[in-house]
Parts: sequence; structure tokens; C-alpha cells
Amino acid sequence: MVRNAALELVEEQALASVGRWERRSLGVVRAEDAAEFARAAGERAPHLVDPARVDFTVHPMYVVSLLRGAPGADAAEFRPDGMYRDEVPGTDGLDVRLMAGGQDVRWVDAVRAGDLIELRRALTAVERKGVGEGFLLLTMEKVYGAERGTLVEVTERFIVR
Repeated sequence: MVRNAALELVEEQALASVGRWERRSLGVVRAEDAAEFARAAGERAPHLVDPARVDFTVHPMYVVSLLRGAPGADAAEFRPDGMYRDEVPGTDGLDVRLMAGGQDVRWVDAVRAGDLIELRRALTAVERKGVGEGFLLLTMEKVYGAERGTLVEVTERFIVR
């Protein structure tokens, strides 16, 4: 059986990074951006889409959608498939296909406009699945926090072929 050399390299590199936690500042949550996200998600509830309201609330999924702090990423930061080059450990620069493999989200505290968000993340598992060449299932743990503590915990899976 011929194995996919790129997939083998992803597996090797991903296994080498398991358990290595990294931090990334995602910047300050702006009410206008959170409202725009809610509108794009099809929300109509005034407290989610009108940042001028006293009872304005940041959409619960907004912070989970953040990948970078400041807009205006350089084209060199992206893979050909549109994902950030460093979003899935072990895949940067390799000719592999990526697909979302599921996400578990646990809300700990509400995200508020004005929160300075820090993301901590680590690859926690690398599993070979399927028959023949198969595919890899990578599991990433993410913790979104603010000065007052943890806001959201996420377990995210990526399929690499």
C-alpha cells in the first residue's frame, strides 16, 4: 500500500506538537462587530443586533468565530483553502485537504463588549482513522478568556486527508 507522504508528515509534526499550549490575543470585543456577526448569522433579536441598546448582548458564538485579533491579514497568512496557515497544527505548507470535524462548545461566562479576549489552545490528540491511507483526526482544545476568567471552552476536531 502506498501511503500519502504529506499525510505522514502531518501526523509526525502534529504528534510533536501535542500538549504544547500557545496563547494569542484576539483583541477587544467591539459591540459593532458583535452586532454585525449576529446580523450575518440571521439573528433579529434587538438585544443582539443593536449595539446602542442598554441590554445589548454579545452573541454567544461570536467569540468562538474569532481567529485573529486585528483585521487585515496578509495573503501569505492563508492556505490555498482559505484557512490560516497555522490554524491546524502540522499542516502548514503541506498539500493536504482540511475539513471541520465537529465542535463542542461549553459556555462558562458571557462575553461582553469591551472584553480583551485571549485564546489559549493546544492540540491534544492525533488519531489515524479509516482504512488504507485513511485520514487523520486532530483534536484541539481552546480556552477563550478575559481578565475576569474563562469565558468559553471549545473542543474542536479537524479532518486531514
